[in-house]
Amino acid sequence: MRIHIKVLTFFIVLCAFTASAQTGIINGTVVSRNMPLPDVSVSLQGTSLVVKTDSAGNYAFDKVSAGVYKVQAAAVGYRKMLKPILLKSDSVKLNFDLSNLENDLNEVVVTGTLKEVKRLESPVPVEVYTQAYFRKNPTPSIFEALQNVNGVRPQLNCNICNTGDIHINGLEGPYTMILIDGMPIVSSLSSVYGLSGIPNSLVEQIEIVKGPASSLYGSEAVGGLINIITKKPQNAPLFSADVFSTSYGELNTDLGFKFKAGKGADVLTGINYFKYGNPVDHNHDNFTDVTLQDRISIFQKWNLKRKNNRIFTLGGRYVYEDRWGGEMQWNKSYRGGNEVYGESIYTSRWEVIGNYQLPVNEKVFLAFSYNEHDQDSRYGVTSYIAKQKIGFGQLTWDKQVGNHDLLFGAALRYTYYDDNTPATTGLNQDLKSNTWLPGVFVQDEITLAPKHKFLAGFRYDYNSVHGNIFTPRVAYKWSINDNNILRLNAGTGFRVVNIFTEDHAALTGAREVKVVGELKPERTYNVNLNFLKKMYFDNGTFFGVEASAFYTHFNNRIIGNFDINPNEIIYDNLDGYAVSKGFSANMDLTLNNGLKFIFGGTYQDVATYEQGVKKQQILTEKFSGNWAVSYKINPLNLTVDYTGNVYSPMRLPLLSDTDPRMEYSKTWSIQNIQLTFAGFKNIEVYGGVKNLLNWTPNKGNPFIIAGANDPFDNNVEYNANGTVKATEGNPDALTFDPTYVYGPNQNIRGFLGVRLTIK
Repeated sequence: MRIHIKVLTFFIVLCAFTASAQTGIINGTVVSRNMPLPDVSVSLQGTSLVVKTDSAGNYAFDKVSAGVYKVQAAAVGYRKMLKPILLKSDSVKLNFDLSNLENDLNEVVVTGTLKEVKRLESPVPVEVYTQAYFRKNPTPSIFEALQNVNGVRPQLNCNICNTGDIHINGLEGPYTMILIDGMPIVSSLSSVYGLSGIPNSLVEQIEIVKGPASSLYGSEAVGGLINIITKKPQNAPLFSADVFSTSYGELNTDLGFKFKAGKGADVLTGINYFKYGNPVDHNHDNFTDVTLQDRISIFQKWNLKRKNNRIFTLGGRYVYEDRWGGEMQWNKSYRGGNEVYGESIYTSRWEVIGNYQLPVNEKVFLAFSYNEHDQDSRYGVTSYIAKQKIGFGQLTWDKQVGNHDLLFGAALRYTYYDDNTPATTGLNQDLKSNTWLPGVFVQDEITLAPKHKFLAGFRYDYNSVHGNIFTPRVAYKWSINDNNILRLNAGTGFRVVNIFTEDHAALTGAREVKVVGELKPERTYNVNLNFLKKMYFDNGTFFGVEASAFYTHFNNRIIGNFDINPNEIIYDNLDGYAVSKGFSANMDLTLNNGLKFIFGGTYQDVATYEQGVKKQQILTEKFSGNWAVSYKINPLNLTVDYTGNVYSPMRLPLLSDTDPRMEYSKTWSIQNIQLTFAGFKNIEVYGGVKNLLNWTPNKGNPFIIAGANDPFDNNVEYNANGTVKATEGNPDALTFDPTYVYGPNQNIRGFLGVRLTIK
C-alpha cells in the first residue's frame, strides 16, 4: 500500500513539474466602438508581466507558464476590464472590447460653466449626446435628431409648412437657446428655421443644460441650452460621406472633408443637401402631408496654428432653403395668390463664429459671432417679409486663485429685427429698431473640499428697451465618489420681447396678431436637484442612472391667447404667474454580450395661474419617454437599433366649442428600427423602417386642417357679434386653421443609407 502511495505521489509531482515546464502565448486585441485602442496597459494579475498594445490594438505575452490567470486591460478614459483564462500550452487568444466601459464622466464639456471641464468636475449637470447616439435613428436635421433626447421635444407649429421649435421640460421654443460652438447664433427668428441644415457629419457632440443659464448666456437662456459642438479640424476624418433616402422620396447628403492651408491652418468643410419633392396626401384632405423642401448648407471651420498653442478658430455657414406646403395642385405660379392655397418660404441665412485667445500670459478669450437672416414667406395671400441681424461679442478671463476658479466676462449683443407684421408696429414700434444688450458677469467656482464645490455667478445686463436686468445663480456639487454625484442648481433667467418667437401660428394667414399694452421682459426663477449614479462591473456590464427634479417660476409670462377669438392671437403679459415643475430620469444599461439599453422619462406639470385659476399649457404633454435598444452581432458585423418615444395626451388648439376635433390628443408613439452592417473597410451600410406603428395625428380625428375645403374663407359667414355662423357648407362654424398640430404627419416608411469614412 505504501509503495502505491509513493508511486501515485511521484506521478502527481511529475505531472505538475511537466505542466509547469510547459509555456504558451497569450495574445489578443483591445478595441472600443470597433476601433483599435493603442497604448492600453495589459497585465497578467499575480505576476510582474505588463505590456502595451500597439497602434493596431494588439498585445502579446510570450513564454507564459501553463496555468489559470486573470488578464486585465486598463486604458485612460475607460474602466478596467478583468478576464480569467486557462493556458495549457501553445497559445490562447483573448480579446477585450472596452466599448461598455468608457467613462463618459471624463468627457470634456463647456456649456455649463463657459469653460472646458470634465463632466465629473462640473457643478452644473450637462447631458452629452455623441454622433454615435444620433446614428441609431438617422435624420436630415438636428431638429429631428433631438426627438430621442429625454425631456426635449421638437414641436411642429404648422400643419402645412412644418416649421417648429424645441421644447425643454415642457417650456416652449422661445425659452430654449441654441448655440453652435458656444455662440448664440440661433435665436428669435432663426430658432424656427436655423436648426435645419447643420451638417450632422460635422457634429462632434451635443451638450444640453436644462434650466435657466442667463447669468452666463443672457436673454433666451431661460428654459435651457442646446450647444452643438462641431468637430475640431485637426481631429476630423480626411473625408466622410453619409447619404440616405426614404421610401417617401427624401434624399439627404452629408459630406465632410478637411485639408491643410499651408503649415498654419487646418480647414474642415461640410456640405449638407436635403431634397424632398414628392407631394403626398394620405389623409385625403387635398393638402400635402409633408412640406416639400430643397435645402443646401455649407459650413467651413478653420483652426489657425499660433505660438504657445493659443487658440484661434473661425467658422462660417450659409443656408438656403425653399420649402412649401399646401393644396396638392399648388405650384409657384400661385405664390401669394388667392386661387390655390400654399405656404411658400424662402430662407437665406449666413453666420460667422470665432474664438480668439489673446496673446497674453493670462487665459483671455474673445468669442464673437454675427448672422443675417432673410425671410420671404407667403401664407396664402398673407406676406411675411422679415430681416434679422444679430452680432455678439464676448470677452472672458479665466483665472485660478487658490481654491477659486474665477471667470470674468463682458458681452455685447446687437439685434436688428424688422418685419411687415403688427409685431413691429404700433405699441411695439421700438422693437424693430436696433436693440443693444451689453452685459458683464462674474463666476466663482470654489473648491470647499476635495469632494465639495460651490459655484456663484452674477450677471448684469442693460437692455436699450427694457432697462436694467440682474440674473444671479448658485450651484453646489457633492462628489460622494467618482460614481455618485449630487448637484443642486438655482438661478434666474430673463427673456426680452420678440413677438415672432411666440408662435408661428401668428403668421400662417389664419389669425390676426393683436398686442395688448406694452410687453415687459419675462423673468424666471429655477431650482434643479440632480443625482448621478454609475456602476461598473469587472465582466464589462455597466449600469447608470441620472435623475433630476426641477421647478421654474415665471413672472411676466407672455401668453398668446387662442381662445378668445378664433381669428386672432392676442399677446399680453400674464396677469399672474406660470410654473413648470417635474421629474426626469435617464437609465443606461450595457451588458457584456453586446446588448445596450437606454431609457428616459420625464413627468412635468406646466401651467399658468391667473386670478386663482390653473390652466394647462397648450401642446404640452404630462409625460414623455424615449428609448434606444441596441444589439451588436459581432460575427456578422451587424448592429440592430430599436428607438422610439412616447407622449401622453396634450391639450390641443380648438377653434370653438363646435370644433369636432379632439380637445386632447391620445397617447402616441413613434418607433423605428435600423440594421447597420460594418463588414466593409471604411464603409457602413444601414437601413430600416421609421414609424413602425404607422401613427399620424389624424388617427381618431375627423380631419386635421380646419376648413381645408375653403382655405381662403370665401364661404365663411359671420354673426352680428363677429363669431362664425354655422351654415350648410360649414356646419361646424369653422374658419381655415392649420395650427392643430402636435406630431409629425409622415406614415410608415423605409430608409436606406451608406456611410464612408476615410481617416
